[in-house]
Amino acid sequence: MPPPPDAVAATARAVADAVAAHPAVARLDGGPWGTVTSHLPGRGRVDGVRLGVGDEPVEVAVVARLGLPLPQLADELAAAVRGVLGPVPVDVTFSDVVPALAAAPAL
Repeated sequence: MPPPPDAVAATARAVADAVAAHPAVARLDGGPWGTVTSHLPGRGRVDGVRLGVGDEPVEVAVVARLGLPLPQLADELAAAVRGVLGPVPVDVTFSDVVPALAAAPAL
């Protein structure tokens, strides 16, 4: 039996928050053609997170900030997802990259 819609929404949002909290993530993204999305009945959607069903992986899609090697960032984002969901397979898609945030000037 699948979890109730409120549990799915809370889980998708928790994963989105964990991924978005990484400093090398500029934003979550729906991925190519908007396919990386959790649709929430009556409440819209969570772009950038698609919760797997059964043995399917959890998918996350992000726009990354330049600076961290992308394979390392993918590993760190997968670890963040597993911090929320436990030992699950995770696929990470980089939809785009943007310049890194500039450091604040020294005073």
